[in-house]
Amino acid sequence: MRIAPRNPVRNTMKLAQRVSRIDSSGIRKIFDLAKALKDPINLSIGQPDFAVAQPVKEAAIAAIRADKNTYTQTQGIPELRELVVKDEKDYTGRDYTGEQVLITSGVSGGLFLALLALVDDGDEVIIPDPYFVMYKHLVNLFGGKPVYLDTYDTGFGIEAARLEKLITPKTKLLLLNSPGNPTGRIFPKSELEAIAKVCAKHGITIISDEIYRTFSYVPMTSMAEVYPDTVVLVGHSKSFGMTGWRLGYACGPTEIIQAMTKVQQYSFVCAPSIVQYAALACPTVDNSANIAAYQRKRDLMVGILSKHFELAPPDGAFYLFAKAPTGLTGDQFVDLAIKNNLLIIPGSVFSERASHFRICYTVPDEKLKQGAELLCRLADGAQAKG
Repeated sequence: MRIAPRNPVRNTMKLAQRVSRIDSSGIRKIFDLAKALKDPINLSIGQPDFAVAQPVKEAAIAAIRADKNTYTQTQGIPELRELVVKDEKDYTGRDYTGEQVLITSGVSGGLFLALLALVDDGDEVIIPDPYFVMYKHLVNLFGGKPVYLDTYDTGFGIEAARLEKLITPKTKLLLLNSPGNPTGRIFPKSELEAIAKVCAKHGITIISDEIYRTFSYVPMTSMAEVYPDTVVLVGHSKSFGMTGWRLGYACGPTEIIQAMTKVQQYSFVCAPSIVQYAALACPTVDNSANIAAYQRKRDLMVGILSKHFELAPPDGAFYLFAKAPTGLTGDQFVDLAIKNNLLIIPGSVFSERASHFRICYTVPDEKLKQGAELLCRLADGAQAKG
């Protein structure tokens, strides 16, 4: 005879507590909102608007037809890793070995693996503010503690002395992004060298997210060039208009890359096989026209908006980070813009402050002009009411 327990204890908590440490993406909320609006001026989506080049498409099709549809080695196909070694030698001067290269499912996948391999419970990760939305949430998800380095009063640069004041015995990592999202800021070489000196003194590893390095309108130096203890994350997704194809790579110290590879075995398994073979055709693509077009769009937007808004130095990427009109938070100004069928992203998505908003200028020029002029009218109206 089976006897039921007198007071069965039920576990009412279905979700792991770690999930409560992160919020839904504010960017994705805006994306979802875009679907509900009728023909909005959309300056929110952070992805290139040019098509994947024909040689890359053909390489993907050829890979499918050749039945290269199975898993690859976890670290990526040898041909692509060899190409990465060559590219990084040309760009940074650093001689990586095959064991120091890992092909990842986008730079986001590389960031996920790097943080999971490096961050223990309670470890502190210094994040310059503003930052890409994913940084603080992944650090929190993996049990780390984000420590924010405010850069608003330094033109979104990093002062070495201010960085050093944040370092404690629990500091594990510094997370950099250059060119930056949302600011478009590129750290000059002298700034990187000062950062490297501080990190070397305290044994701090740097993760350098350089997904936008192709879109550089001023001289660009990789952190990996000046500091060996750097995990550099680069991607094909943005550079070649392949955002949905999810392809990137990580290079860095052997021990870290091998740990990331081990984590990938039990998570992503490998980056998408077809896309890896397609990427072998990327060196045949001339991206100069696309980059020149975005630099021209940047100049167009700066020319219109700078008379009405305080803008961050847009050195690269394809974003402008603007301060909301006096009397309004960035969130309030974004709400006003959305009511006028214009989509932009609140700065609070990228920051511990709520003073700014982000514009993405990867849209046709006519839409850009419409959006810029509408933003200026809204700013003028807000100032008049103030």
